[in-house]
Amino acid sequence: MGANNGKQYGSEGKGSSSISSDVSSSTDHTPTQAQKNVATSEDSDLSMRTLSTPSPALICPPNLPGFQNGRGSSTSSSSITGETVAMVHSPPPTRLTHPLIRLASRPQKEQASIERLPDQSMVQIFSFLPTNQLCRCARVCRRWYNLAWDPRLWRTIRLTGETINVDRALKVLTRRLCQDTPNVCLMLETVTVSGCRRLTDRGLYTIAQCCPELRRLEVSGCYNISNEAVFDVVSLCPNLEHLDVSGCSKVTCISLTREASIKLSPLHGKQISIRYLDMTDCFVLEDEGLHTIAAHCTQLTHLYLRRCVRLTDEGLRYLMIYCTSIKELSVSDCRFVSDFGLREIAKLEARLRYLSIAHCGRVTDVGIRYVAKYCSKLRYLNARGCEGITDHGVEYLAKNCTKLKSLDIGKCPLVSDTGLECLALNCFNLKRLSLKSCESITGQGLQIVAANCFDLQMLNVQDCEVSVEALRFVKRHCKRCVIEHTNPAFF
Repeated sequence: MGANNGKQYGSEGKGSSSISSDVSSSTDHTPTQAQKNVATSEDSDLSMRTLSTPSPALICPPNLPGFQNGRGSSTSSSSITGETVAMVHSPPPTRLTHPLIRLASRPQKEQASIERLPDQSMVQIFSFLPTNQLCRCARVCRRWYNLAWDPRLWRTIRLTGETINVDRALKVLTRRLCQDTPNVCLMLETVTVSGCRRLTDRGLYTIAQCCPELRRLEVSGCYNISNEAVFDVVSLCPNLEHLDVSGCSKVTCISLTREASIKLSPLHGKQISIRYLDMTDCFVLEDEGLHTIAAHCTQLTHLYLRRCVRLTDEGLRYLMIYCTSIKELSVSDCRFVSDFGLREIAKLEARLRYLSIAHCGRVTDVGIRYVAKYCSKLRYLNARGCEGITDHGVEYLAKNCTKLKSLDIGKCPLVSDTGLECLALNCFNLKRLSLKSCESITGQGLQIVAANCFDLQMLNVQDCEVSVEALRFVKRHCKRCVIEHTNPAFF
Protein backbone atom coordinates (compact mmCIF):
# COMPACT_ATOMS: atom_id res chain seq x y z
CA MET A 1 0.00 0.00 0.00
CA GLY A 2 3.14 2.14 -0.25
CA ALA A 3 1.93 3.61 -3.51
CA ASN A 4 -1.10 4.96 -1.71
CA ASN A 5 0.82 6.85 0.96
CA GLY A 6 -0.99 9.93 2.09
CA LYS A 7 -4.11 9.17 0.06
CA GLN A 8 -7.22 10.36 1.80
CA TYR A 9 -10.83 10.09 0.86
CA GLY A 10 -12.38 12.86 -1.20
CA SER A 11 -14.33 13.66 -4.30
CA GLU A 12 -13.22 13.00 -7.82
CA GLY A 13 -15.40 15.81 -9.02
CA LYS A 14 -16.96 13.92 -11.90
CA GLY A 15 -20.49 15.12 -11.41
CA SER A 16 -23.19 15.49 -8.85
CA SER A 17 -24.90 12.60 -7.13
CA SER A 18 -28.58 11.87 -7.25
CA ILE A 19 -28.12 8.97 -4.86
CA SER A 20 -27.50 11.23 -1.90
CA SER A 21 -31.05 12.54 -2.06
CA ASP A 22 -32.31 8.98 -1.60
CA VAL A 23 -30.21 8.08 1.39
CA SER A 24 -29.82 11.23 3.42
CA SER A 25 -31.85 14.19 4.46
CA SER A 26 -28.73 16.32 4.33
CA THR A 27 -28.37 19.32 2.00
CA ASP A 28 -25.29 19.50 -0.24
CA HIS A 29 -23.25 22.68 -0.24
CA THR A 30 -20.69 23.44 -2.92
CA PRO A 31 -17.36 24.74 -1.55
CA THR A 32 -16.73 28.35 -2.63
CA GLN A 33 -13.04 28.66 -1.90
CA ALA A 34 -10.02 26.66 -0.75
CA GLN A 35 -9.68 26.09 2.95
CA LYS A 36 -6.93 27.88 4.78
CA ASN A 37 -6.42 25.08 7.21
CA VAL A 38 -4.71 22.00 5.81
CA ALA A 39 -6.58 19.68 8.15
CA THR A 40 -9.95 20.79 6.76
CA SER A 41 -9.09 20.46 3.09
CA GLU A 42 -9.95 16.77 3.07
CA ASP A 43 -13.19 17.31 4.96
CA SER A 44 -14.49 19.86 2.52
CA ASP A 45 -14.71 17.07 0.00
CA LEU A 46 -17.33 15.31 2.12
CA SER A 47 -19.99 17.51 0.60
CA MET A 48 -19.10 16.58 -2.98
CA ARG A 49 -20.71 13.37 -4.16
CA THR A 50 -20.46 11.69 -7.54
CA LEU A 51 -22.54 9.23 -9.45
CA SER A 52 -19.84 8.03 -11.82
CA THR A 53 -18.48 5.43 -9.40
CA PRO A 54 -20.92 3.94 -6.85
CA SER A 55 -19.62 4.53 -3.39
CA PRO A 56 -19.98 2.87 -0.01
CA ALA A 57 -22.75 3.66 2.43
CA LEU A 58 -21.41 5.23 5.55
CA ILE A 59 -23.75 4.34 8.37
CA CYS A 60 -22.95 6.28 11.50
CA PRO A 61 -24.70 8.54 13.99
CA PRO A 62 -24.53 12.29 13.40
CA ASN A 63 -22.77 13.00 16.66
CA LEU A 64 -19.54 11.38 15.52
CA PRO A 65 -16.56 13.74 15.16
CA GLY A 66 -16.58 13.41 11.37
CA PHE A 67 -20.06 14.95 11.22
CA GLN A 68 -19.66 17.90 13.53
CA ASN A 69 -20.06 21.43 12.28
CA GLY A 70 -16.86 23.13 11.29
CA ARG A 71 -15.42 20.21 9.34
CA GLY A 72 -15.65 21.25 5.74
CA SER A 73 -18.57 23.05 4.22
CA SER A 74 -21.14 20.26 4.38
CA THR A 75 -23.88 20.41 6.98
CA SER A 76 -26.36 17.54 7.34
CA SER A 77 -29.90 18.28 8.42
CA SER A 78 -30.01 14.79 9.91
CA SER A 79 -27.67 16.00 12.63
CA ILE A 80 -30.38 18.40 13.69
CA THR A 81 -33.05 15.74 13.97
CA GLY A 82 -30.67 13.29 15.67
CA GLU A 83 -31.30 10.42 13.26
CA THR A 84 -28.66 8.12 11.87
CA VAL A 85 -28.58 7.90 8.11
CA ALA A 86 -26.58 6.23 5.38
CA MET A 87 -24.22 8.71 3.78
CA VAL A 88 -22.95 8.07 0.26
CA HIS A 89 -19.57 9.31 -0.89
CA SER A 90 -17.44 8.82 -3.95
CA PRO A 91 -14.39 6.55 -3.91
CA PRO A 92 -11.15 8.18 -2.79
CA PRO A 93 -8.98 9.77 -5.50
CA THR A 94 -5.89 8.07 -6.84
CA ARG A 95 -3.59 11.03 -6.07
CA LEU A 96 -3.95 14.22 -4.08
CA THR A 97 -2.87 17.42 -5.85
CA HIS A 98 -2.93 19.91 -3.02
CA PRO A 99 0.69 21.09 -2.61
CA LEU A 100 0.47 21.56 1.12
CA ILE A 101 -0.87 18.04 1.64
CA ARG A 102 1.87 16.64 -0.58
CA LEU A 103 4.47 18.26 1.63
CA ALA A 104 2.80 16.94 4.76
CA SER A 105 2.63 13.34 3.53
CA ARG A 106 4.83 10.77 5.22
CA PRO A 107 8.07 9.68 3.60
CA GLN A 108 8.24 6.22 2.08
CA LYS A 109 10.51 4.93 4.81
CA GLU A 110 7.89 5.81 7.46
CA GLN A 111 5.21 3.69 5.83
CA ALA A 112 2.59 2.39 8.30
CA SER A 113 2.93 -1.29 9.11
CA ILE A 114 -0.65 -2.06 8.09
CA GLU A 115 0.10 -0.79 4.60
CA ARG A 116 2.56 -3.63 4.12
CA LEU A 117 -0.10 -6.31 4.52
CA PRO A 118 -1.15 -8.15 1.34
CA ASP A 119 -4.66 -7.78 0.00
CA GLN A 120 -5.68 -11.23 1.16
CA SER A 121 -4.78 -10.40 4.77
CA MET A 122 -6.61 -7.10 4.61
CA VAL A 123 -9.75 -8.76 3.32
CA GLN A 124 -9.52 -11.28 6.13
CA ILE A 125 -9.32 -8.46 8.68
CA PHE A 126 -12.22 -6.63 7.09
CA SER A 127 -14.32 -9.79 7.30
CA PHE A 128 -14.59 -9.34 11.08
CA LEU A 129 -16.01 -5.82 10.86
CA PRO A 130 -19.72 -4.97 11.05
CA THR A 131 -21.31 -3.32 8.07
CA ASN A 132 -21.05 0.27 9.30
CA GLN A 133 -17.33 -0.07 10.14
CA LEU A 134 -16.64 -1.69 6.78
CA CYS A 135 -18.21 1.30 5.06
CA ARG A 136 -15.99 3.65 7.02
CA CYS A 137 -12.90 1.70 5.97
CA ALA A 138 -13.91 2.15 2.34
CA ARG A 139 -13.36 5.92 2.74
CA VAL A 140 -9.72 5.74 3.86
CA CYS A 141 -7.97 5.45 0.49
CA ARG A 142 -8.32 3.96 -2.97
CA ARG A 143 -6.86 0.60 -2.00
CA TRP A 144 -9.11 0.21 1.03
CA TYR A 145 -12.11 1.23 -1.04
CA ASN A 146 -11.47 -1.58 -3.53
CA LEU A 147 -10.80 -4.11 -0.78
CA ALA A 148 -13.82 -3.09 1.32
CA TRP A 149 -16.14 -3.82 -1.60
CA ASP A 150 -14.72 -7.26 -2.24
CA PRO A 151 -17.75 -9.50 -2.97
CA ARG A 152 -16.60 -12.00 -0.37
CA LEU A 153 -17.22 -9.40 2.34
CA TRP A 154 -20.80 -8.76 1.32
CA ARG A 155 -22.46 -12.10 1.82
CA THR A 156 -23.72 -10.66 5.10
CA ILE A 157 -25.16 -7.31 6.21
CA ARG A 158 -25.34 -6.65 9.95
CA LEU A 159 -26.97 -3.49 11.28
CA THR A 160 -27.77 -2.85 14.92
CA GLY A 161 -28.92 0.12 16.95
CA GLU A 162 -32.13 1.95 17.62
CA THR A 163 -31.13 5.19 15.87
CA ILE A 164 -30.10 3.80 12.49
CA ASN A 165 -32.41 4.61 9.61
CA VAL A 166 -32.39 0.99 8.47
CA ASP A 167 -34.78 1.40 5.55
CA ARG A 168 -32.53 3.99 3.96
CA ALA A 169 -29.34 2.08 4.76
CA LEU A 170 -30.66 -1.11 3.16
CA LYS A 171 -31.72 0.80 0.07
CA VAL A 172 -28.26 2.34 -0.38
CA LEU A 173 -26.36 -0.87 0.31
CA THR A 174 -28.44 -3.02 -2.02
CA ARG A 175 -28.16 -0.40 -4.75
CA ARG A 176 -24.36 -0.48 -4.46
CA LEU A 177 -24.26 -4.28 -4.37
CA CYS A 178 -26.46 -4.44 -7.46
CA GLN A 179 -23.93 -2.48 -9.52
CA ASP A 180 -22.68 -5.45 -11.55
CA THR A 181 -26.06 -7.21 -11.74
CA PRO A 182 -28.70 -4.48 -12.09
CA ASN A 183 -31.63 -4.75 -9.66
CA VAL A 184 -30.42 -8.11 -8.33
CA CYS A 185 -27.90 -8.73 -5.54
CA LEU A 186 -26.74 -12.31 -6.04
CA MET A 187 -24.02 -12.34 -3.39
CA LEU A 188 -26.04 -11.36 -0.31
CA GLU A 189 -27.14 -14.38 1.74
CA THR A 190 -27.57 -13.08 5.30
CA VAL A 191 -29.24 -9.95 6.66
CA THR A 192 -29.22 -9.26 10.40
CA VAL A 193 -30.96 -6.11 11.61
CA SER A 194 -31.93 -7.21 15.09
CA GLY A 195 -33.04 -4.53 17.52
CA CYS A 196 -33.50 -1.86 14.84
CA ARG A 197 -36.83 -0.39 15.84
CA ARG A 198 -36.88 1.90 12.81
CA LEU A 199 -37.04 -0.99 10.37
CA THR A 200 -40.39 -0.99 8.59
CA ASP A 201 -42.10 -2.95 5.83
CA ARG A 202 -40.36 -0.72 3.30
CA GLY A 203 -36.93 -2.02 4.33
CA LEU A 204 -38.02 -5.66 4.14
CA TYR A 205 -39.59 -5.03 0.75
CA THR A 206 -36.22 -3.72 -0.48
CA ILE A 207 -34.59 -6.96 0.64
CA ALA A 208 -37.30 -9.06 -0.97
CA GLN A 209 -36.96 -7.26 -4.30
CA CYS A 210 -33.16 -7.23 -4.54
CA CYS A 211 -31.93 -10.37 -2.74
CA PRO A 212 -33.32 -13.53 -4.35
CA GLU A 213 -30.44 -15.61 -2.91
CA LEU A 214 -31.18 -14.65 0.69
CA ARG A 215 -30.86 -17.62 3.05
CA ARG A 216 -30.92 -16.07 6.52
CA LEU A 217 -32.95 -13.14 7.86
CA GLU A 218 -32.90 -11.95 11.47
CA VAL A 219 -35.21 -9.08 12.43
CA SER A 220 -35.73 -9.82 16.12
CA GLY A 221 -37.06 -6.91 18.11
CA CYS A 222 -38.13 -4.95 15.00
CA TYR A 223 -41.69 -4.47 16.16
CA ASN A 224 -42.78 -2.22 13.29
CA ILE A 225 -42.82 -4.92 10.61
CA SER A 226 -46.07 -6.66 9.71
CA ASN A 227 -47.27 -9.85 8.08
CA GLU A 228 -47.30 -8.35 4.57
CA ALA A 229 -43.57 -7.61 4.62
CA VAL A 230 -42.73 -11.09 5.87
CA PHE A 231 -44.95 -12.60 3.17
CA ASP A 232 -43.03 -10.65 0.53
CA VAL A 233 -39.70 -11.94 1.78
CA VAL A 234 -40.65 -15.61 1.94
CA SER A 235 -42.37 -15.38 -1.44
CA LEU A 236 -39.55 -13.64 -3.33
CA CYS A 237 -36.63 -15.37 -1.57
CA PRO A 238 -37.18 -19.06 -2.34
CA ASN A 239 -33.90 -20.13 -0.69
CA LEU A 240 -34.71 -18.61 2.71
CA GLU A 241 -34.03 -21.23 5.38
CA HIS A 242 -33.51 -19.26 8.60
CA LEU A 243 -36.05 -16.69 9.81
CA ASP A 244 -35.98 -14.95 13.19
CA VAL A 245 -38.94 -12.67 13.88
CA SER A 246 -38.83 -12.93 17.67
CA GLY A 247 -40.27 -9.88 19.36
CA CYS A 248 -42.11 -8.77 16.22
CA SER A 249 -45.47 -8.41 17.90
CA LYS A 250 -47.35 -7.59 14.67
CA VAL A 251 -46.35 -10.85 12.97
CA THR A 252 -49.14 -13.38 13.36
CA CYS A 253 -48.44 -15.76 10.49
CA ILE A 254 -45.86 -16.94 7.93
CA SER A 255 -47.25 -17.54 4.47
CA LEU A 256 -46.84 -16.84 0.76
CA THR A 257 -48.45 -13.85 -0.87
CA ARG A 258 -51.56 -14.52 -2.89
CA GLU A 259 -49.72 -13.70 -6.12
CA ALA A 260 -46.95 -16.16 -5.32
CA SER A 261 -49.44 -18.89 -4.44
CA ILE A 262 -51.24 -18.47 -7.76
CA LYS A 263 -48.01 -18.71 -9.76
CA LEU A 264 -46.94 -21.97 -8.14
CA SER A 265 -47.67 -25.14 -10.04
CA PRO A 266 -49.75 -27.89 -8.42
CA LEU A 267 -46.67 -30.13 -8.29
CA HIS A 268 -44.69 -27.52 -6.37
CA GLY A 269 -47.41 -26.86 -3.84
CA LYS A 270 -47.61 -23.88 -1.53
CA GLN A 271 -44.56 -24.63 0.57
CA ILE A 272 -41.77 -22.48 1.97
CA SER A 273 -38.22 -23.78 2.39
CA ILE A 274 -37.77 -22.36 5.92
CA ARG A 275 -36.18 -24.85 8.31
CA TYR A 276 -35.44 -22.59 11.28
CA LEU A 277 -38.19 -20.33 12.63
CA ASP A 278 -38.07 -18.29 15.84
CA MET A 279 -41.34 -16.59 16.81
CA THR A 280 -40.53 -15.97 20.45
CA ASP A 281 -42.63 -13.19 21.99
CA CYS A 282 -45.04 -13.04 19.05
CA PHE A 283 -47.86 -12.57 21.54
CA VAL A 284 -50.71 -12.42 19.05
CA LEU A 285 -49.88 -15.73 17.35
CA GLU A 286 -52.89 -18.04 17.66
CA ASP A 287 -53.73 -21.61 16.72
CA GLU A 288 -55.05 -20.62 13.30
CA GLY A 289 -51.84 -18.77 12.51
CA LEU A 290 -49.77 -21.77 13.61
CA HIS A 291 -51.95 -23.93 11.38
CA THR A 292 -51.09 -21.73 8.38
CA ILE A 293 -47.40 -21.77 9.27
CA ALA A 294 -47.36 -25.55 9.55
CA ALA A 295 -49.18 -25.98 6.23
CA HIS A 296 -46.67 -23.77 4.37
CA CYS A 297 -43.43 -24.55 6.24
CA THR A 298 -43.45 -28.34 6.16
CA GLN A 299 -39.65 -28.58 6.21
CA LEU A 300 -39.28 -27.06 9.67
CA THR A 301 -36.65 -28.66 11.90
CA HIS A 302 -36.24 -25.91 14.54
CA LEU A 303 -39.27 -24.06 15.90
CA TYR A 304 -39.32 -21.72 18.89
CA LEU A 305 -42.66 -20.45 20.19
CA ARG A 306 -41.62 -19.12 23.59
CA ARG A 307 -44.21 -16.90 25.27
CA CYS A 308 -46.75 -17.26 22.47
CA VAL A 309 -49.37 -17.19 25.19
CA ARG A 310 -52.42 -17.72 22.97
CA LEU A 311 -51.37 -21.12 21.64
CA THR A 312 -53.20 -24.22 22.84
CA ASP A 313 -53.02 -27.98 22.33
CA GLU A 314 -55.05 -27.58 19.15
CA GLY A 315 -52.26 -25.55 17.54
CA LEU A 316 -49.75 -28.29 18.37
CA ARG A 317 -52.06 -30.83 16.75
CA TYR A 318 -51.99 -28.86 13.50
CA LEU A 319 -48.22 -28.60 13.77
CA MET A 320 -47.69 -32.34 14.05
CA ILE A 321 -49.90 -33.04 11.03
CA TYR A 322 -47.64 -31.13 8.63
CA CYS A 323 -44.23 -30.71 10.29
CA THR A 324 -43.00 -34.21 11.00
CA SER A 325 -39.26 -33.43 10.87
CA ILE A 326 -38.97 -31.13 13.87
CA LYS A 327 -35.85 -31.74 15.96
CA GLU A 328 -36.05 -28.79 18.34
CA LEU A 329 -39.27 -27.36 19.74
CA SER A 330 -39.91 -24.78 22.44
CA VAL A 331 -43.34 -23.92 23.82
CA SER A 332 -42.05 -22.38 27.06
CA ASP A 333 -44.50 -20.16 28.92
CA CYS A 334 -47.41 -21.27 26.73
CA ARG A 335 -49.75 -21.63 29.67
CA PHE A 336 -52.55 -23.36 27.74
CA VAL A 337 -50.36 -26.30 26.65
CA SER A 338 -51.20 -29.42 28.64
CA ASP A 339 -50.63 -33.19 28.60
CA PHE A 340 -52.74 -33.45 25.44
CA GLY A 341 -50.30 -31.15 23.68
CA LEU A 342 -47.38 -33.32 24.78
CA ARG A 343 -49.20 -36.34 23.42
CA GLU A 344 -49.19 -34.61 20.02
CA ILE A 345 -45.53 -33.68 20.37
CA ALA A 346 -44.69 -37.29 21.14
CA LYS A 347 -45.69 -38.14 17.55
CA LEU A 348 -42.31 -36.77 16.47
CA GLU A 349 -40.87 -39.90 18.05
CA ALA A 350 -37.09 -40.40 17.75
CA ARG A 351 -36.63 -37.29 15.62
CA LEU A 352 -37.15 -34.96 18.60
CA ARG A 353 -33.88 -34.05 20.35
CA TYR A 354 -34.72 -30.79 22.14
CA LEU A 355 -37.93 -29.92 24.00
CA SER A 356 -38.70 -26.95 26.23
CA ILE A 357 -41.98 -26.88 28.15
CA ALA A 358 -40.84 -24.55 30.92
CA HIS A 359 -43.62 -22.97 32.97
CA CYS A 360 -46.36 -24.94 31.23
CA GLY A 361 -48.30 -25.36 34.44
CA ARG A 362 -50.82 -27.84 33.01
CA VAL A 363 -48.18 -30.48 32.24
CA THR A 364 -47.99 -33.44 34.60
CA ASP A 365 -46.39 -36.91 34.73
CA VAL A 366 -48.89 -38.09 32.12
CA GLY A 367 -47.46 -35.78 29.45
CA ILE A 368 -43.88 -36.66 30.44
CA ARG A 369 -44.70 -40.36 30.03
CA TYR A 370 -45.93 -39.74 26.48
CA VAL A 371 -42.71 -37.95 25.54
CA ALA A 372 -40.44 -40.44 27.29
CA LYS A 373 -42.14 -43.44 25.71
CA TYR A 374 -41.91 -42.32 22.09
CA CYS A 375 -39.04 -39.80 22.00
CA SER A 376 -36.28 -42.13 23.11
CA LYS A 377 -33.47 -40.04 21.58
CA LEU A 378 -34.32 -36.89 23.49
CA ARG A 379 -31.14 -35.04 24.53
CA TYR A 380 -32.47 -31.88 26.17
CA LEU A 381 -35.57 -31.30 28.28
CA ASN A 382 -36.51 -28.10 30.06
CA ALA A 383 -39.47 -28.64 32.38
CA ARG A 384 -38.74 -25.88 34.87
CA GLY A 385 -41.81 -24.67 36.69
CA CYS A 386 -43.97 -27.69 35.75
CA GLU A 387 -45.14 -28.27 39.28
CA GLY A 388 -47.22 -31.31 38.34
CA ILE A 389 -44.10 -33.42 37.64
CA THR A 390 -43.15 -35.89 40.37
CA ASP A 391 -40.58 -38.64 40.94
CA HIS A 392 -42.69 -41.01 38.83
CA GLY A 393 -42.34 -38.78 35.78
CA VAL A 394 -38.59 -38.40 36.29
CA GLU A 395 -38.23 -42.16 36.74
CA TYR A 396 -40.07 -42.93 33.52
CA LEU A 397 -38.03 -40.30 31.70
CA ALA A 398 -34.73 -41.69 32.98
CA LYS A 399 -35.51 -45.28 32.02
CA ASN A 400 -36.64 -44.45 28.48
CA CYS A 401 -34.41 -41.48 27.53
CA THR A 402 -31.07 -42.86 28.62
CA LYS A 403 -29.11 -40.54 26.29
CA LEU A 404 -30.37 -37.43 28.05
CA LYS A 405 -27.60 -34.82 28.39
CA SER A 406 -29.40 -31.80 29.82
CA LEU A 407 -32.34 -31.71 32.21
CA ASP A 408 -33.96 -28.75 33.96
CA ILE A 409 -36.56 -29.67 36.58
CA GLY A 410 -36.15 -26.58 38.72
CA LYS A 411 -39.14 -25.36 40.71
CA CYS A 412 -40.69 -28.84 40.66
CA PRO A 413 -41.34 -29.25 44.40
CA LEU A 414 -42.59 -32.85 44.10
CA VAL A 415 -39.26 -34.16 42.76
CA SER A 416 -37.11 -35.65 45.51
CA ASP A 417 -33.97 -37.77 46.00
CA THR A 418 -35.87 -40.84 44.76
CA GLY A 419 -36.21 -39.33 41.31
CA LEU A 420 -32.57 -38.21 41.31
CA GLU A 421 -31.41 -41.72 42.18
CA CYS A 422 -33.25 -43.21 39.23
CA LEU A 423 -31.87 -40.47 37.00
CA ALA A 424 -28.30 -41.10 38.12
CA LEU A 425 -28.54 -44.87 37.58
CA ASN A 426 -29.80 -44.58 34.01
CA CYS A 427 -28.53 -41.33 32.44
CA PHE A 428 -24.75 -41.67 32.72
CA ASN A 429 -24.14 -39.08 29.97
CA LEU A 430 -25.85 -36.28 31.87
CA LYS A 431 -23.85 -33.05 31.57
CA ARG A 432 -26.22 -30.34 32.79
CA LEU A 433 -28.71 -30.64 35.64
CA SER A 434 -30.78 -27.84 37.16
CA LEU A 435 -32.61 -28.43 40.44
CA LYS A 436 -33.14 -24.82 41.39
CA SER A 437 -35.76 -24.33 44.13
CA CYS A 438 -36.50 -28.06 44.40
CA GLU A 439 -37.50 -28.10 48.07
CA SER A 440 -37.43 -31.89 48.44
CA ILE A 441 -33.85 -32.36 47.22
CA THR A 442 -31.14 -33.12 49.79
CA GLY A 443 -27.41 -33.78 49.75
CA GLN A 444 -27.96 -37.53 49.56
CA GLY A 445 -29.55 -37.28 46.13
CA LEU A 446 -26.73 -35.07 44.87
CA GLN A 447 -24.10 -37.53 46.04
CA ILE A 448 -25.76 -40.33 44.10
CA VAL A 449 -25.77 -38.17 40.98
CA ALA A 450 -22.10 -37.22 41.40
CA ALA A 451 -21.06 -40.84 41.97
CA ASN A 452 -22.60 -41.99 38.67
CA CYS A 453 -22.53 -39.00 36.30
CA PHE A 454 -18.81 -38.28 36.04
CA ASP A 455 -19.23 -36.01 33.00
CA LEU A 456 -21.46 -33.56 34.82
CA GLN A 457 -20.41 -30.02 33.84
CA MET A 458 -23.11 -27.82 35.35
CA LEU A 459 -25.22 -28.28 38.47
CA ASN A 460 -27.70 -25.68 39.71
CA VAL A 461 -28.85 -26.18 43.30
CA GLN A 462 -29.75 -22.60 44.14
CA ASP A 463 -32.36 -22.26 46.88
CA CYS A 464 -32.00 -25.96 47.79
CA GLU A 465 -31.34 -27.26 51.30
CA VAL A 466 -27.97 -28.87 50.51
CA SER A 467 -25.07 -29.23 52.93
CA VAL A 468 -21.53 -28.07 52.27
CA GLU A 469 -20.29 -31.67 52.54
CA ALA A 470 -22.59 -32.73 49.70
CA LEU A 471 -21.34 -29.91 47.48
CA ARG A 472 -17.73 -30.84 48.20
CA PHE A 473 -18.53 -34.44 47.36
CA VAL A 474 -19.89 -33.33 43.99
CA LYS A 475 -16.82 -31.21 43.31
CA ARG A 476 -14.51 -34.08 44.23
CA HIS A 477 -16.14 -36.59 41.87
CA CYS A 478 -17.05 -34.21 39.03
CA LYS A 479 -13.96 -32.07 38.74
CA ARG A 480 -15.14 -30.10 35.70
CA CYS A 481 -18.55 -29.35 37.18
CA VAL A 482 -19.58 -25.73 37.79
CA ILE A 483 -21.88 -25.60 40.80
CA GLU A 484 -24.40 -22.76 41.08
CA HIS A 485 -25.55 -22.53 44.68
CA THR A 486 -26.68 -20.15 47.40
CA ASN A 487 -24.70 -21.62 50.31
CA PRO A 488 -22.29 -18.94 51.54
CA ALA A 489 -20.15 -21.53 53.36
CA PHE A 490 -19.14 -23.24 50.11
CA PHE A 491 -16.69 -21.57 47.80
